[in-house]
Amino acid sequence: MKKQIQNIAIMTSGGDSPGMNAAIRAVVRTAVFYKKDPFGIYRGFEGLINGDIERFNARKVSNIINRGGTVLKTARSKEFRTIEGRKKAYEQLKKNDIDALVVIGGDGSFTGAKIFSEEFDFPVVGIPGTIDNDIYGTDFTIGFDTASNTATEAIDKIRDTASSHNRLFFIEVMGRNAGFLALYAGIAGGAEDILIPEENIGIDKLVESLRRSKRVGKTSSIVVVAEGDKTGKNVFELAKYVDENLKDYESRVVIIGHIQRGGCPTTFDRVLASRLGVKAIEVLLEGKKNVMVGLKDNKVTITQLSNAIKFHRTINKELLNISDILTT
Repeated sequence: MKKQIQNIAIMTSGGDSPGMNAAIRAVVRTAVFYKKDPFGIYRGFEGLINGDIERFNARKVSNIINRGGTVLKTARSKEFRTIEGRKKAYEQLKKNDIDALVVIGGDGSFTGAKIFSEEFDFPVVGIPGTIDNDIYGTDFTIGFDTASNTATEAIDKIRDTASSHNRLFFIEVMGRNAGFLALYAGIAGGAEDILIPEENIGIDKLVESLRRSKRVGKTSSIVVVAEGDKTGKNVFELAKYVDENLKDYESRVVIIGHIQRGGCPTTFDRVLASRLGVKAIEVLLEGKKNVMVGLKDNKVTITQLSNAIKFHRTINKELLNISDILTT
């Protein structure tokens, strides 16, 4: 007879993203609503291995829905990648009588969670929390909307300077393996060109595009570059090449950096986090495990963790086409 779930732990893992606290709040309060006991695990899998676990209640998560970052902290754990480390983690869960685990994070966190769930037959549910928006099985990940708004706001401000000085600005946004953030922020910010890992346009085509912009009367330009784009060795090499081959512009480089991870989550991210947090608990109580909750066509759905890890979200071709049309 399968043991009934009573004690449910929650952790955040990998890179932080705005809205994680809203998800923590939703998981804890939903557990309490269903008369279950929630626990918080600090510092992700590393904290789990070390037994950094605390019993939570509804009041413990008061006034965090509007805060960026994660009150549970986050860390990456080399030890959890070993069977010995995962066994220590399992023993800590048993020591605290925890029956199920909710993991908020990205594909790296889900990979660890899947392996752990399968090795110890332990119920795990994932909630996608990453600003990259690259998780298969959901249209949006927690934090993406906030990060794209932050990047767009930065682009808007940089454009004021670009226009004042007739300069070309290369603006690097986060996205080592995925260009969703660059594409959304680039379209919203009216960028003349958007460079992403999924669509390598080539450096010569970029130069020709900038020449064309100059011919139609543009005195300044914005190029949004995802950090993982391979058009140049890096954004500085890219700017240098353009300077050497396009004398009409004076180039500058801006790297927005970790500011994209921080700040108060948007309304969309708070609502998304709340919906997914509630669903994560309900899925566990239905007896499901090793799955991820997500949002598809504005409906909360579930995806096998194995599929969320194996497959990758593809860039929306319609958005790429929109970008090409609107930069003419």
